[in-house]
Amino acid sequence: MTVKIGIIGGSGLDNPDMFTNARDTFTSTVWGEPSSPLREGEIAGVPVALLARHGRSHTLAPSSVNYRANVQALKDAGCTHILATTATGSLREEIRRGDLVIIDQFIDFTKQRKMTFHDYFKPGQPVHAAMSEPFDAGLRRILIDGCRRHGFPFHPAGTVITIEGPRFSTKAESRMFRLWGADIINMSIATEAALANEAGIPYAVVAMSTDYDCWKEDEAPVSWEEVSEVFKRNAEKVTTLLMESIPAVAEAAARA
Repeated sequence: MTVKIGIIGGSGLDNPDMFTNARDTFTSTVWGEPSSPLREGEIAGVPVALLARHGRSHTLAPSSVNYRANVQALKDAGCTHILATTATGSLREEIRRGDLVIIDQFIDFTKQRKMTFHDYFKPGQPVHAAMSEPFDAGLRRILIDGCRRHGFPFHPAGTVITIEGPRFSTKAESRMFRLWGADIINMSIATEAALANEAGIPYAVVAMSTDYDCWKEDEAPVSWEEVSEVFKRNAEKVTTLLMESIPAVAEAAARA
């Protein structure tokens, strides 16, 4: 199997300098333009294509991202797997700032997004994607192993709730999400995960906790400045994890 890894970069990791033979590929899809050109190259000899979720200058609000075009662009580029990164708020005391979370479930609390490739069905051929396990177990295992080897503070599972954004939660919403069983909160992952599953591309995420949303009474409510600062301070952990995981994905695919 020929492996090519798509990387969807979240806040603070939109354009990391980690490629050899880097080049930009400008592309369009049947769903329109993706958020950014693809930065293609190799990592440890494995072909990769990086897409900046919010644009390279972070100009796209979460609900303005063309998620369908982003996933389609990676599929059209021949990507066989997708690894994504994201900044998240913590809804649990034990998930501290800078901790990594290898997400295994999502709750979708978005309201106005295109999050399916199947707006219409062919006659007699409805499409209802299975979503009980939205994140690929094999990719998650590779990310978990990498976290353990490096001794990164991490959580091997967690449920993310994806909200519409760009506003942050009210205290009432934050408390409600905790009662629902969510562990972390962000504005993008449920949409991407659902589309990657529909596209038949194994998908996994390394999330970084940057704040405590606004449920924690002894903390100031989350701000964008805080999110950016914490992510920048800890971005090297995520970059290291990705660079180590990419050849591991290729090796696992070769053994399959």
